[in-house]
Amino acid sequence: MKAGRILVALMLVVGLVGVFVNGAPLYSRFLFLGLLLLVTAWAWTRWAALGLHLERSSRELRANVGDVFEENYKIQNRGILPVPWIEVANQTSLPFAAGSRLLTLMMGRQRRSYTARTWLTRRGSFQLGPTRLSTGDPFGLFTAGRVFPPHETLIVFPMIHEIQKFASPPGLLPGGQVIRRKSQDITPHAAGVREYVHGDAMKRIHWPTSIRRGRLMVKEFEQDPQAEIWIYLDCQKIVHFQNPHREEDVPLHTMLFTKRPKINLPPSTLEYSVSAAASLAHYFIGQRRAIGYASAGQTFTELPAERSERQEEKILETLAFVEANGSMSIAALVAAQASQLPQRSSIILITPTVLPDLLQAVDDLLMRYLSPMVVLLDAQTFGGPTGTDALVNSLRERRVPVSVIACGDDLSQALSAVSSAYTTQDYRAWQTPAYSPLT
Repeated sequence: MKAGRILVALMLVVGLVGVFVNGAPLYSRFLFLGLLLLVTAWAWTRWAALGLHLERSSRELRANVGDVFEENYKIQNRGILPVPWIEVANQTSLPFAAGSRLLTLMMGRQRRSYTARTWLTRRGSFQLGPTRLSTGDPFGLFTAGRVFPPHETLIVFPMIHEIQKFASPPGLLPGGQVIRRKSQDITPHAAGVREYVHGDAMKRIHWPTSIRRGRLMVKEFEQDPQAEIWIYLDCQKIVHFQNPHREEDVPLHTMLFTKRPKINLPPSTLEYSVSAAASLAHYFIGQRRAIGYASAGQTFTELPAERSERQEEKILETLAFVEANGSMSIAALVAAQASQLPQRSSIILITPTVLPDLLQAVDDLLMRYLSPMVVLLDAQTFGGPTGTDALVNSLRERRVPVSVIACGDDLSQALSAVSSAYTTQDYRAWQTPAYSPLT
């Protein structure tokens, strides 16, 4: 490229100087040849750039932090002119995004393809593009390109840590008396049938009854009060902290030999909380449990309890966009939402707070005959204030299971190591009105 520019520049300079100094025909030919090369190179570059075409595709547009995202690039030269080189620039906001390449000589009507692998290190939504294709003439005098806008969006879910076993209040989860309240979801308890209403799911139609009555009839279900587990995520801005850190790219050889390279969560209470919530949702959905979710970050979010795998995807998609910018405390979240829950449901509070609001929330849940469990992040290890130990002691006095997670802990081990603080006597005591968690 540099040699071509020097050659054309010498031809122009020699020709121009020779024409004015000597006037010999040789110098004018040098000048005209240099100008011809300039015009030809410019036209070649523009024409070749118009013939470039790009296709980006991927099999999955949903992935988790720690996964390797694969994307296929197809570059085609639809023109008849060969292009000496093509630069592919992936301009997406996805951290450490792969896909940028430099391709050498591509003849007319030729196409090439390759696969790019990106290590996903941050949750959220990322557009797959824009992508810029650039090319130039053989002499390196001009460059031109085309920008292809993004057509697909990648949703990166939080990292899921495998949990072997998590504490559950004994005797509260399986079986039990059905609560006489209609449920929008399919449960093991059928309550009867009613006439079909526009918007009802087709899977709820009871065909034998519909045939007998000559019109569509759908099944109704009642709630099981002992089948619900709720995750409450504390998104209050003032309780979250983060240590300074810098994201690091993954070595290429790591992605070649493993599907999920090892990744460390950012030293942020929010990221640890979100990952813990995602891991618990994955665990309980795998146990075929009805699980719900509530948080109050940028918006108040509530997902009614369901058992399906679709529920896990909804929770993960919600967690992918959670931010710690709310003003509602964990106690206010409980007060606003817990009154709608069936009695004896299990509530998992995930919070890094060191404020007494947590104890207020736990007491509120106990007074409502609900079963709280706490995943408490040690704020001091994330650069926050002290006070976690005092909260842990108060929670244990209330016989509430609590898991303390410090910065750098393995969430799989920390969540799996929670031992239930419930006993049969505690459970029976909580079912009597005489029991008060405030005493």
